[in-house]
Amino acid sequence: MKLPDINFLKIFFLLLCCYPALSTTIQAQDKSLYVQTSDVHHLMVQLRADEGSLNRFYFMKNTPEYTARFQQLYNDYLQQLSNLDYEDMNAGSRVDYLLTKRDLENKLRLLNTAADEYKQISKWVPFAEKIYALEKPRRRGLNVNGQQIAAELNSIEKELIASKAALENQESLNRDLGFRLQGTVEDLQEGLKSVYTFYNQYEPSFTWWVPEPYKRVDTLLTAYAALAEAKGRVPGKNQKIDESGIVGSPIGREELIRQLEYEMIPYTPEELIEIANKEFAWCDREMLKASRELGFGDDWHQALEKVKNSYVPEGQQPEAMLDLYNQSVEFLKQKDLITIPPIAEETWRMQMMSPERQLINPFFLGGETFIISYPTHTMAHEDKLMSMRGNNPHFSRATVHHELIAGHHLQGFMNNRYKEYRNFRTPFWTEGWALYWEMLLWDQGFPRSAEDRIGMLFWRMHRCARIIFSLNYHLGKWTPQESIDFLVDRVGHERANAEGEVRRSFEGRYSPLYQVAYMMGGLQFYALQKELVGSGKMTNKQFHDAVMQQNSLPVEMVRAILTDQQLPENYETSWKFYNAPASPEKSRKATSIKSR
Repeated sequence: MKLPDINFLKIFFLLLCCYPALSTTIQAQDKSLYVQTSDVHHLMVQLRADEGSLNRFYFMKNTPEYTARFQQLYNDYLQQLSNLDYEDMNAGSRVDYLLTKRDLENKLRLLNTAADEYKQISKWVPFAEKIYALEKPRRRGLNVNGQQIAAELNSIEKELIASKAALENQESLNRDLGFRLQGTVEDLQEGLKSVYTFYNQYEPSFTWWVPEPYKRVDTLLTAYAALAEAKGRVPGKNQKIDESGIVGSPIGREELIRQLEYEMIPYTPEELIEIANKEFAWCDREMLKASRELGFGDDWHQALEKVKNSYVPEGQQPEAMLDLYNQSVEFLKQKDLITIPPIAEETWRMQMMSPERQLINPFFLGGETFIISYPTHTMAHEDKLMSMRGNNPHFSRATVHHELIAGHHLQGFMNNRYKEYRNFRTPFWTEGWALYWEMLLWDQGFPRSAEDRIGMLFWRMHRCARIIFSLNYHLGKWTPQESIDFLVDRVGHERANAEGEVRRSFEGRYSPLYQVAYMMGGLQFYALQKELVGSGKMTNKQFHDAVMQQNSLPVEMVRAILTDQQLPENYETSWKFYNAPASPEKSRKATSIKSR
């Protein structure tokens, strides 16, 4: 038998001696994978891809076909999720599991709501099945009979005219049903358009028969969708409308609590209002200090007027905002608060907001593009002054970094680079993080003067007021007009701005909790920073960098990951994050407007 080569033996014994080190290295590499992945990563990525494929195929979202297909999809993924070994997962993987399950169950609930609403509005779209029947064969390019399609369109046109006349005689629609009917009609219009653009000029009989009846039906569908939207905004017989003219839809306490549980906020609406009142009291005390420092005594409204009138001359707003941006980034670097990637600094840019858009949103918007609200020559004199006063440099000291770095721009930048699959898109993370920086920079000494403090306090009071008026409205306690008056009297808003704020809050289509999310999300991050940085477990920079590498998810789940909590599979929200600020002085209390 041939003896092993001596070089082979040397290599063998060397590898044997190094095996523990190699094993440790491999384990370290495996562990490092969790920086960008988790045990649920593959399902989450596949789910998003499957949703994308099916949404592009079943693009008519307000249809029974869409509802049934997505119910099947989400039930399939719930089953796949249940097959994973939860007990063997680390903290981050458990968070992904719990939130994915939560979202799948919520999407099924929304589909059930969609199915119920479709049944209620189906009488208004008796022609829907005929349009579905035209779209389905088009997906596979089947041959069509142009004369037959023209006959169908002629029939649809008659049914549309009759349905539109009947709806015109209807006094109003439930707001949600109005939105559902509008969406259904727009979907039907898109479905019909896809048939027309596919066959027209390519199929001779279609091209000869269909164009004219199609154009008539398309025009009717446009008008019908607009009518549905308008009817949804008309108050019903039992709905009282105050002098504001704002038509909302209070969701009630039970639904508020359900949505709060979904967002992992373990407080009742009443408790959140009380928290907002306590925060408002802190703002009151600080506002009075600044007002006295400026020589206005306790008349803080006059101090606020002085600050509002510090606006920069026409044409100089972009440069003034760039200066504020440079100040804020320099401050973050000087304090070593967070890592700022060079490309994030390099790639944000400015855009001016149109006069039309400023009527809806008179303040900044932000992200990778910083959208500046400031007057143009076409605006009325009063609108010009309102825009300039509301966007003065002292107010903007709290909003430039909110919109750019370390706020929304940095959030979006990092979301595209860390755990991209995990974006659960909660405003308590998105708006809460940006608001948290207003709180932290206040503590760090970012305001340089009493005017700066008043400007930053204006926005902080605004966040408190949003919680108070929006929750009281949805609890059925306040009217829109009381909400407007509250913003004017207690925060110092221009009345037109207050009206726009309340109208967006109650007539818009976003979550009733969106207004709550700013302050409550900010307070969550603030409490977590105190827990981890205040205890010495992390530096500010370590904490902020770690948050930015988790992507968007409820802040309670950020806490679970950063503190390595092994959450049980039946976990329910439980983190009581709020500690009231010290209140050594008496202050004016922000209560119901009726108490004034």
